Amino acid sequence: MTTQQSTPGPNPRHVASTADRRTSWASAPVNALRGGLVGAAESVPGISGGTIALVVGLYDDLIDAASQVVHAGRQLVAGVVRKQGPAEGLRTLRQVNWPLLVPVLVGMAVVLLLSLKLIAPLLESNPVPTRSVFFGMIAVSIAVPLRLMPERFRAVDGLLLAGGAVVGFLLTSLPEAEVSDPSLWYVFLGAAVAINALVLPGVSGSFVLLAMGLYIPVQHAIDDRDLGFVAVFALGAVVGLGSFVKLLQWLLHNRRQVTMAVLAGLMVGSLRALWPWQSEANELLAPTGSVLGPILLALAGAGVVLTAMVWEARGQRAA
Repeated sequence: MTTQQSTPGPNPRHVASTADRRTSWASAPVNALRGGLVGAAESVPGISGGTIALVVGLYDDLIDAASQVVHAGRQLVAGVVRKQGPAEGLRTLRQVNWPLLVPVLVGMAVVLLLSLKLIAPLLESNPVPTRSVFFGMIAVSIAVPLRLMPERFRAVDGLLLAGGAVVGFLLTSLPEAEVSDPSLWYVFLGAAVAINALVLPGVSGSFVLLAMGLYIPVQHAIDDRDLGFVAVFALGAVVGLGSFVKLLQWLLHNRRQVTMAVLAGLMVGSLRALWPWQSEANELLAPTGSVLGPILLALAGAGVVLTAMVWEARGQRAA
């Protein structure tokens, strides 16, 4: 994938390795599967698609690709405004890693729509077992951003991790709002905020929608094929992502150590939303009944993520 080689930063080795890694269309099925895992995560309040993107090795490449698409869009708009034509923007678009981006987005969209109909009801009918599985998955995933740090873990990284954990805990402690008929401007705003949770490990886009009272209206809009609602939501997501992804790309390339520390902290704090025993108002409760089943399910979830991490590590070594 092509990135801006002139970008300065304390970890040029990482920038070069990301820039030199290109994707072929032959790997589209695998990338669609990885995108599907990200989409499945986004359907569950408390789980961030960014976390799963980190685990399966998509995170840096997705942020770089999204940043290039945003940059190309700005160039196209500037070309129209300045009457210079679309040549520069089209040239940037051709540099985007489409063989990676297209399968990932397709897999993400398809599985997200399926998961909204399957996983969300499962979470309602069997909350303790379902949360137990996801708790184990995310707890193990915290190791991923720590492993991606270019330098040894420092005291300042510990402070940033703790701060991120506090923020993540507070975000997942927000009470669920109820909005039966949201205005379109509120839908736009909610999408713009929630989409940024997609690219931030530890911050769940679904949970943001729950806190804003938009989770159920979005589900109903999809079920009812409310194209106006969906279009406004999609536009808000595009604007929100375009406003944030360039900053995140800069942080990954220029402040990677501290960025990974904060992301790990957000993931730690997000475990609050996945604690198996909670009241209907999402208040944390002490374990009740037999705890062996939830523990075994948490271990099973952790095992799935460990397998994915090993698979990704072997794939990187083979590449």
